[in-house]
Amino acid sequence: MNFDIQTLLGAAATAASITSFTPQAWKIIKTRDTSSISAGMYALTVTGFALWLSYGAVLGQWPIIITNMICLVLASFILVMKLLPSEKKNAVADAIDPQA
Repeated sequence: MNFDIQTLLGAAATAASITSFTPQAWKIIKTRDTSSISAGMYALTVTGFALWLSYGAVLGQWPIIITNMICLVLASFILVMKLLPSEKKNAVADAIDPQA
C-alpha cells in the first residue's frame, strides 16, 4: 500500500481531531463535572464543525465529512452535557456508564 503525503497528513489530522475530544467527553461521563468547560467556546466549536461538515459535503470530500461528523457529535455531546441540569446530566452519564 502506497500512501502519499496528503493521505498521511489527512489521517493524522483526523486522528488528532477525533481523539482531542474523546478524553473530555469520557471525563464528563465519569465525573459529571462540566464546571470548568466554556459553553461559549463549545458552541463556537460545534458551529465550526457543522460548517466544516457542510463544506466537505459541498465538495463531496468524504474524509472531511466523516472527520467533522464525528467531531461534531463529540463536541455537541460535551456542549449538551454542559447545558443540561445536573439531574439530567447524571441520567445521561448513567445510561452510558452505569458503573461510574
